[in-house]
Amino acid sequence: MKPEHSHRHFHDELDELQTRLVHMGGMAEDQVRLAVDALLARDVAKAEEVARRDEEIDALEIEIDERSLELLALQQPMAVDLRLIVTVLKISNDIERVGDHAVNVANAVRRLGPGVALGETREIREMAAVAAGMLSDALAAFVARDPALARGVRVRDDRLDNLRNSVAHILITEMLGDPRAINITSDLELLLVSHNLERIGDLATNIAEDVVFLVEGRSIKHRVEVREDG
Repeated sequence: MKPEHSHRHFHDELDELQTRLVHMGGMAEDQVRLAVDALLARDVAKAEEVARRDEEIDALEIEIDERSLELLALQQPMAVDLRLIVTVLKISNDIERVGDHAVNVANAVRRLGPGVALGETREIREMAAVAAGMLSDALAAFVARDPALARGVRVRDDRLDNLRNSVAHILITEMLGDPRAINITSDLELLLVSHNLERIGDLATNIAEDVVFLVEGRSIKHRVEVREDG
């Protein structure tokens, strides 16, 4: 293969790799929305659909891993191209974990069943909205190569943490004040849901940080910005 053809083929492969990643991200966003909808409606059928779709996200992660490793091995990319492939690998792993957390929310619905009433869910609804927005913006930042949008995702992580603490306080207080088993069961499941929503926000933050690294060559993890040499 001529050098110019090889170069064009490599960048075609990079484009396809990113297309697959964006598709995977869109599927994860749908999973989070569906899992939350299932929770709020106590819709077991929707929850089971989340569990079934998770296999597709897992398969995409494997495909992206294989494509990325093949490009690394055969093309030996440098500089920006190398950074892109490494970033795709990291984001793919985070998206797969988002899917797992959506399944955890769905599994809470399956355990509760359709007949169990939930307590106060205002904070849960807000957590779901914040986490879903963070994930959407983190993925949009990757597509647009927008570090400002990515940094905006990180800012919202504190809000999500505060909501998680508020949910924990409300639910634990309620469990201590009302020892009826059915309430304790639903409250424990909501506590688990809040943890998974917080983790989705954390993973969205990871993706946002990786976008900044991709665009600027600058690590902003742990709230410290360090620029890559060279």
